[in-house]
Amino acid sequence: QYSPDNVAGADGDIDPTEITFPGCSCLTSSCVVHVCSCLCRGENYNSLCLKPTDKEEEYARPVFECNAMCQCGESCQNRVVQRGLQFRLEVFKTEKKGWGLRALEFIAKGRFVCEYAGEVLGFNEARRRIQAQTSKDSNYIIAVREHLHNGQIMETFVDPTYIGNVGRFLNHSCEPNLFMVPVRVDSMVPKLALFAATDISAGEELSYDYSGRFHNSPITNREQKPLEEDNRLRKPCYCGSRTCASFLPWDSSLFSTP
Repeated sequence: QYSPDNVAGADGDIDPTEITFPGCSCLTSSCVVHVCSCLCRGENYNSLCLKPTDKEEEYARPVFECNAMCQCGESCQNRVVQRGLQFRLEVFKTEKKGWGLRALEFIAKGRFVCEYAGEVLGFNEARRRIQAQTSKDSNYIIAVREHLHNGQIMETFVDPTYIGNVGRFLNHSCEPNLFMVPVRVDSMVPKLALFAATDISAGEELSYDYSGRFHNSPITNREQKPLEEDNRLRKPCYCGSRTCASFLPWDSSLFSTP
């Protein structure tokens, strides 16, 4: 079933459509930094392009867009991901990787391309679904972990297996042309937004790094040295890049027993 936005998962633990953020009181057509409460952490976009992270920052900073409660207009520059698809994309059959997604027009570096949307699940339901899979099943469940300043980790699980958008057809690459950023609009449940990491030509396949390392933190020891028994469950990578790791990224945390 196609859905352009996240929906509540079967477990009903999280409702991504709930509006919990207060809105800004800006009465201008486009919000201004240091005046707008949504932009108190800094400007997110410049001419629809995501502003790059400062070189001295180790991690990407959080992105908060103006929301349904804001006084500003629909043309506000701080409303990008919520506007949805702006480019023509095509689902196509690849040679070795099953279905894939490609651009049908030029996409400039920094532009929002598409969201990875689906059912937003709680941890237990995400683990139940993953443990029920066989080696022949495709796994579309993504686990996004955000490290907060106080040391806590916020986890978001999105599964587009049954309900989702074109994002489910994106393949992994060890040298991708997209990177994922959690973008918040109406609540703390993020939209998993994919932005162009470089200029993308018409006809080029779109891909991102399933591990989330690209444009982000360095490899951890757990990811760098998967256990031998984990290798049996890992799937080969066919991205064809010069730095290909031979296997798709692997995270065993949802497979372990509590």
